[in-house]
Amino acid sequence: MFHRAAALLLTLLFILTLSSRGIASVEWDVLETLKTEKTPVDLAVSQDGRWIFILTKQGTVLVYSADGVRNDEIAVGKNVDGIDIGPSANLLYLTSKKNKTVQLITLEFIHDINVSGSPFKGPADAPVVIAVFSDYQ
Repeated sequence: MFHRAAALLLTLLFILTLSSRGIASVEWDVLETLKTEKTPVDLAVSQDGRWIFILTKQGTVLVYSADGVRNDEIAVGKNVDGIDIGPSANLLYLTSKKNKTVQLITLEFIHDINVSGSPFKGPADAPVVIAVFSDYQ
């Protein structure tokens, strides 16, 4: 009888020891806080991590770069209540429960290039478009 009770006690101690090892702690740290002047409702991050899109309660999408700099604001309407990113950084999905809609929004990122002091041919104020073919093999 004593051996049975001792074996049961040892088994119980072994189980308690194993279960206590299964408890893990999590360390965390705030990397950055984006302070917005409008109330955030939802957000989406581009797959490459370069862009952060924050949907606000006021019906706009705030566009931030990964370094926390606000680049633009897009008016989308107050009925939009959800945002998601498409397969590329220039496609957003906006959902509205009230309107029962999903909008697909395409974005074009425009970058200013400083060409002052560079040689050029043609009018200085001529519009220039640069096309990037990232899927070209």
